[in-house]
Amino acid sequence: MTELCDLGAVELRRMIGAREISPVELLNACRQRIKRVNPALNAIVSTCWDRAEAEALRAEKAVRNGEPLGPFHGIPIGIKDTQSTAGLRTTFGSPIYAEHVPEADERMVAAVRRAGAIVVGKTNVPEFGAGANTTNAVFGATGNPFAQERTCGGSSGGSAVALATGMLPLATGSDTGGSLRTPAAFCGVVGFRTSPGLVPVNHYDIGWSPLSVHGPIARDVADTALMLSVIAENGPLDPLSGPVDPASFVDPPETDLGAIRVAFSTDLGFAPVDPGIRRAFQRVVKETREWFAVADEREPPLEDADEVFEVLRGIHFLASHGERYRTQIDKLGPNIITNVKQALGYGIEDAARAQTAHTALYRRFVGFMRGYDVLVTPAVTVPPFPHADLYPAHIDGQPVRTYFHWLALSYGITLTAHPSIAIPCGLDETGTPFGIQLCGRRGGDRELLGIAAAFERRLATIPALGRPVPELDPLAA
Repeated sequence: MTELCDLGAVELRRMIGAREISPVELLNACRQRIKRVNPALNAIVSTCWDRAEAEALRAEKAVRNGEPLGPFHGIPIGIKDTQSTAGLRTTFGSPIYAEHVPEADERMVAAVRRAGAIVVGKTNVPEFGAGANTTNAVFGATGNPFAQERTCGGSSGGSAVALATGMLPLATGSDTGGSLRTPAAFCGVVGFRTSPGLVPVNHYDIGWSPLSVHGPIARDVADTALMLSVIAENGPLDPLSGPVDPASFVDPPETDLGAIRVAFSTDLGFAPVDPGIRRAFQRVVKETREWFAVADEREPPLEDADEVFEVLRGIHFLASHGERYRTQIDKLGPNIITNVKQALGYGIEDAARAQTAHTALYRRFVGFMRGYDVLVTPAVTVPPFPHADLYPAHIDGQPVRTYFHWLALSYGITLTAHPSIAIPCGLDETGTPFGIQLCGRRGGDRELLGIAAAFERRLATIPALGRPVPELDPLAA
């Protein structure tokens, strides 16, 4: 039997507006689901139930009184624990901030609350969002809802698990090397890495960079589009932000898959990929290639992506964590220490070469995409591995370059500054979710949502390729 908390945000908002359900009723359903399955998974790590209940009562009263209702009116939401929330503990997954309670919401959190969302709590992350395996010294590991001892991905891992299990209908996320797309793929939900600047961020230490973005994570493309319509805006404090019509994302264009040109790539020409992931992706290619006007298997020109990303990522980590490394290294985990050490080994010539190579890579990719409407790849290089391991040390028998090398399919696309979205696509050979990554044209976020929605509808007609749903009874037990 479907419960309220299993419904999508678009449908729930319609039901609230039509007075078919109450925000109080919906919040209670989410609370019961959290109580039932969160102890097994550790996705939601801090809560503010008293405040949430008071806000739900006010939301219910507003509906009764016929007041104007925001697009998220009465919808419970989880906030990623790297994003500051007024009056609610925000730890960044670090012992340094274990008792940190911000005085103000950061921009994206304030935006969803203005739209009527009710913040329930914080979702778990790796330390400072590094490593894409959601485990930290403050709260421990978050399990995969399809296999509790395996990773759910990260860094938006707690958000993905909360969505997949119906604990919450909406959650926030962010993405540098796959932090939205990887957990979405591992948990059977949708993660959208937006174009840089589309969702403004006011606090990044390096604002003139396309690497890190904020964005939506949801159960399906419609909910993802709704959330983007709330969090996108022209934000003057983000130097990459610009004019945008947020409302345009609510109804992305209807896409005729038979009219689009698709490039399929198993490894982007450079990424290490597990054989089982290769087979799962080839199954998708075989099942779908007849849908399109053009369907080529072709690798984009990203051959130097590893070196470029390693240097640019190092610059970001040095800017954000260099002082902590010097003064609080005893409170930092291995991922942060490794990144900063790597960055300190580079010189200004390395930075100059990386910036130059990054620009050339971007221009080559723009040329590649002139021939296609979308590039389709696996969303991840490996299936979920045990969360006790910080990362997979080998892929297809070969040692990885760095602890984040297993994210190559994600960070290769990050470097292009093009929008990309991970959507669920059945299960892999290990019985855990498999996801595909769709990369759209530069600045084509709205068009990509339309393509992703069309993919989602067609995949749902193939029993083995629809969105998988975890069994809750074993988790509750």
